[in-house]
Amino acid sequence: MKLPEYSTGNVIRGLLIYSAGDTTASLIISEFSVIRMVGIMAVGAVVYAWEIPAWFRYIEKKYSGSARAAMAVLYFNPLWIARHLAFISLFSNRITDIHWTLLAVSVKSFAVNLPVAFAANYLIQNKVSLKWRFLSSAIFSSLMAIFYPLCMEIFK
Repeated sequence: MKLPEYSTGNVIRGLLIYSAGDTTASLIISEFSVIRMVGIMAVGAVVYAWEIPAWFRYIEKKYSGSARAAMAVLYFNPLWIARHLAFISLFSNRITDIHWTLLAVSVKSFAVNLPVAFAANYLIQNKVSLKWRFLSSAIFSSLMAIFYPLCMEIFK
């Protein structure tokens, strides 16, 4: 059975947008790798393309206004960021980087990013139709995908 949140369009958007953000970040910090790019493409297409629209559909039904934005921000919490950084480390063949330090970096980057993330998620959750929220969120997340690996360098 095909879940409505897991669509071909979301798979393509997840594949392209998340990898574009991470590839940009990897080029900025001189860590570009085809394996990393393909790995993030897979995560964007398989994991993020399913879970994020499913979460947005859930909060669409349960919350409104600022609460909806808060639930979106809470979804992209330090654990989510740490998981994303772990994917980056895995696909960059830096398995030894996957440890508790990622969580500390994630907490710091989440805290620094919180005002911007709340404002962006408020607009995405309350001004963009549900059909286009994953795309909008993916574009914002792509910008954050540039920010998070840089935070790994800044907050180490």
